[in-house]
Amino acid sequence: MGYELIAFVQQSYIHGGAILFSYNKAYLAAIIYTFIIGFSFMFVKIALLTADPSDILAHRFTVAGLASIIVFSFNKTKLRMPKQDFIKILPLALLYPALFFCFQVFGLFYTTSAQAGIIQACIPILTLLLAAYFLKEYASSREKLFTFLSVTGVIYIFAMSSFSGKQGNLLGILLIFLSALSASCYNVLARNLTKKYTTSTLTYFMTIFGMIIFNFIAIIKHLSTHTLTDYFMPFTNNSFLLSIFYLGVLSSLLTAYLSNYALSKITASKMSLFSNLATLITIFAGIIFLKETLQYYHIIGAVFILAGIIGTNCSSSKK
Repeated sequence: MGYELIAFVQQSYIHGGAILFSYNKAYLAAIIYTFIIGFSFMFVKIALLTADPSDILAHRFTVAGLASIIVFSFNKTKLRMPKQDFIKILPLALLYPALFFCFQVFGLFYTTSAQAGIIQACIPILTLLLAAYFLKEYASSREKLFTFLSVTGVIYIFAMSSFSGKQGNLLGILLIFLSALSASCYNVLARNLTKKYTTSTLTYFMTIFGMIIFNFIAIIKHLSTHTLTDYFMPFTNNSFLLSIFYLGVLSSLLTAYLSNYALSKITASKMSLFSNLATLITIFAGIIFLKETLQYYHIIGAVFILAGIIGTNCSSSKK
């Protein structure tokens, strides 16, 4: 009896340790993902000095696609994509990268990286609402109150930006908000798909899909304006080369893999919380490296958003 008890305790310890190690890796992946995304806004702004948004997206995912082909060609596990699964994964690829990056890049064309980073802070709130509706994870009264607080912060930034006389900024903020909505939908949808498909399969499919769709859009645009010879002109600029490598390999391919992996281990709402840290990184990166100005209403709105997010998750935690 004693030996059986000892064996049971040992097995439980080993199993529990394996689970803890798995979750630690998931959170580490989420943290790395956060830092890469936090600096991505700055590199998008640098790339926009040389190329337009459609070309940036095309070149970004061309680099990401080629990198994924090289990386996953050495993967011992074969990537399988049955025809019947294509329809199931397609909506995920449409949300991320297609809609997410389209709204993000065009939004950054009309607004600053600091403003974009603040709007991205509403991703956990949107994820919480979508998770409650689709995953039946209902929020308490306190969680709803803090959610309303964060939404109030977003509305405040919308209103103050329109009153500041910068009419273009309102369009940029709207596009960034749609980008955040796409990311929230991705968080909820990916949570289920990561249980059915491997991280490598989802990442490879999403990256290749992004390469095809964004290059198609860019080439059609150049053909319509008879500027196809200018398609590869940005690669003659060293700053663009550095930016597109960061955006393609790190901020597209690697973050897709890290996000898919983290979502296979932790809930969508927990994963979405890491966008808060990305927001702070984005703001400071824009101020320090791009010399951008942070308005007082950005700070007030950010306080409302972050206070609501922190309050929401503290309300749902018993520890």
